[in-house]
Amino acid sequence: MFNLILFGPPGAGKGTQAVKIAEKFGWKHVSTGDILRAEVSSGTPLGLKVKAVMETGQLVSDDLLIEIMESVFVNNKDVNGFVLDGFPRTLNQAQELDLMLAKHGESVTLVLALEVDETELVKRLLNRAQEQGRKDDTEEVIKNRLVQYHHHTKPLIEYYQEKNIYTEVYGVGSIDDIFNQLVSQISAD
Repeated sequence: MFNLILFGPPGAGKGTQAVKIAEKFGWKHVSTGDILRAEVSSGTPLGLKVKAVMETGQLVSDDLLIEIMESVFVNNKDVNGFVLDGFPRTLNQAQELDLMLAKHGESVTLVLALEVDETELVKRLLNRAQEQGRKDDTEEVIKNRLVQYHHHTKPLIEYYQEKNIYTEVYGVGSIDDIFNQLVSQISAD
């Protein structure tokens, strides 16, 4: 099974690319945000746990996220690959993901990171905020989100570099050009 993690700062286009990759290879696109919302709306026991956490304004714990990810893997044994979008976000989540996958005889195959310079990211996010009417996404807020992303992602990058499964892809250009670069990295693996 091919287990791909797609990294990228806010505005890098990882959601768009993750969907395209999943469609091309017939893999399951796994967005933790989408899963959390689906679990809550379906009222599963897991969804009720998530809802209780979210209603208090807390972040969903690493243990609960891993439980959710394991549920996705177990309930989708018929797929030949996964594209993880937005997970893991911390070193602990990465280590817990490895343990969970190993329990099922699997591992992370490849980690691809979309690299986009900050000026381009700020421009994209300001445009998106304007299009979606998100007045709280100011340049200052966006820059702070990028600082937080890099702060939390640095240990993850080092973790996956040590495993020799980390590759950066330049994330500027047309959606198709970036997609083709990602596909060639996946095909080379």
